[in-house]
Amino acid sequence: MAGEKVETIVAGNYMEMEREDQRSPSNSSMKSKLSRLFWHGGSVYDAWFSCASNQVAQVLLTLPYSFSQLGMQSGIVLQLFYGLMGSWTAYLISVLYVEYRTRKEREKVDFRNHVIQWFEVLDGLLGKHWRNIGLFFNCTFLLFGSVIQLIACARIWSFLGLLMTTYTAWYLTIASLVHGQIEGVKHSGPTKLVLYFTGATNILYTFGGHAVTVEIMHAMWKPQKFKLIYLLATIYVLTLTLPSACAVYWAFGDVLLNHANAFSLLPRTGFRDTAIILMLIHQFITFGFACTPLYFVWEKFVGVHESKSMVKRALTRLPVVIPIWFLAIIFPFFGPINSAVGSLLVSFTVYIIPAMAYMATFSSASARENAVERPPSFVGGWAGMYGMNLFIVVWVFVVGFGLGGWASMKNFVQQIHTFGLFANCYQCPPHKPPTAPSTH
Repeated sequence: MAGEKVETIVAGNYMEMEREDQRSPSNSSMKSKLSRLFWHGGSVYDAWFSCASNQVAQVLLTLPYSFSQLGMQSGIVLQLFYGLMGSWTAYLISVLYVEYRTRKEREKVDFRNHVIQWFEVLDGLLGKHWRNIGLFFNCTFLLFGSVIQLIACARIWSFLGLLMTTYTAWYLTIASLVHGQIEGVKHSGPTKLVLYFTGATNILYTFGGHAVTVEIMHAMWKPQKFKLIYLLATIYVLTLTLPSACAVYWAFGDVLLNHANAFSLLPRTGFRDTAIILMLIHQFITFGFACTPLYFVWEKFVGVHESKSMVKRALTRLPVVIPIWFLAIIFPFFGPINSAVGSLLVSFTVYIIPAMAYMATFSSASARENAVERPPSFVGGWAGMYGMNLFIVVWVFVVGFGLGGWASMKNFVQQIHTFGLFANCYQCPPHKPPTAPSTH
């Protein structure tokens, strides 16, 4: 009975929306059915598509580069390790969202014209200092995440984005196997600590795409069902990232150390051109994913978030988009920038802060007693939860932020010295001037 009561409170307005949708006489029309299929973004399936589509995009092309830095064994182990860790902290964020929303709806707060965001969850549960820290890291990460990606609550965009990534992943896998190993291929990684931790933080970044978890949950009719969605999305993503990274690294080996984009090593074919076009389209979709929370934050800051004028809100968003494109032009370092963002921003945004916020939220006996979501039995109750979260905080701070930050920033600075700012063509082979014809 208590569980049913909690579910009713948590679902709140989304249950009302669902009931109203069921009562609508136009539900039986073909137009309504198509609309619900492609545009109503509140189901568990919509959330899964959004999580999977948002989790892997252009980073798919840089994972073979990371494997050349890490070696095959470390690359595989770290993908599995950080995939599980990312799923766990996404679960923590979902628990904190449900806890926050339940408390607010018990106070009769109406969220029908307001999108809840992560910094508001931290503010409501832990106060303004946590809010400010979360706001800084989350917005900075999403800013550079948008730079890297250069929304989609609707299923059609998430579905198409995931379809495009799936095609590209299997193209990389099959094309590399068909191509075979290059002559004299070497697989010598890891050779340097700088390269090893740079590659490791790129994988940390890969599975840290849940900075928009709260926005995805808020779009759901029953957000309490989000619990395992990110894990299921991660499992699917691993079926794309592991085969493609292994196959490309097997075929080209150490050559990848100077080719952060896997496309650059594969011969030009119609399949390759299709994959490039699809990934460019997907970039715009994931760009929208990353920018949307920034739009919401900016709209709330200038006071137009609840405005019904789409023109006013669109014009308000321009100051967000312009600096993103400018930064993307300044630092076109495809691959190394992923590691830098992963170590300095993702490490805190989606790993350290959620784990610490969970421990702080339920630090008192009364908070644990009245928690909406209790710890899963398999982790060993509250003691197990705190032990696991403490391990994540220490590991990510030392390995991800500390060693990863040192390595990725050293590599990033080296890219600036090598290619300069506003590079016209990043990692392109040097242009050779035509040789003069012989006069003899």
